[in-house]
Amino acid sequence: MKTLQLIVLTFLSITIFSCKGKKDQENTTETVKVEKKEEQETKTLEIALEPKSDSKAHGKIVFTESDGMVTMVANLTGLSEGEHAIHIHEKADCSSPDGKSTGGHWNPTMEPHGKWGAKEGYHKGDIGNFKADVNGNGNITFATNDWCIDCDDPKKNIVGKAIIVHQGVDDFKSQPSGAAGSRISCGAIIQ
Repeated sequence: MKTLQLIVLTFLSITIFSCKGKKDQENTTETVKVEKKEEQETKTLEIALEPKSDSKAHGKIVFTESDGMVTMVANLTGLSEGEHAIHIHEKADCSSPDGKSTGGHWNPTMEPHGKWGAKEGYHKGDIGNFKADVNGNGNITFATNDWCIDCDDPKKNIVGKAIIVHQGVDDFKSQPSGAAGSRISCGAIIQ
């Protein structure tokens, strides 16, 4: 009888410890999942905008990439009151006095020019328009998962491009650039 009790106690002990081991493994798996999520990298890139075409327009843009989204926050001063277009252009070259050294709009998917998200097509650099107040200050915040900061995808990578602020408004129709007027501020997107 004592042998039977000893066998039953041994069996119960093994069963209890086996279940506890499974529970610990489940908790470990959950912890690993949480840790992986916390390890996702946030990239930040800050660029300065300099005046072009005899303007006084300048400012700062901060790009932040997190969880597959890039957010652009632009703050500008020295603008004329009203609306202005802002675009990403092909080359990180702000050397010319008129900003034309940046080339055309960044358009890696070879779409027609248009408003961001238009079913007819749009350039990856077609950000849009923003307003400057009576004091010449303007800002715009823009977020998309169609961009990345220094990734391996040439259709998404914004590094090596430039930001151009235009004197006029993008009409979202005129090809290839929206008839937005002079390039009044430029910033190279480089690390």
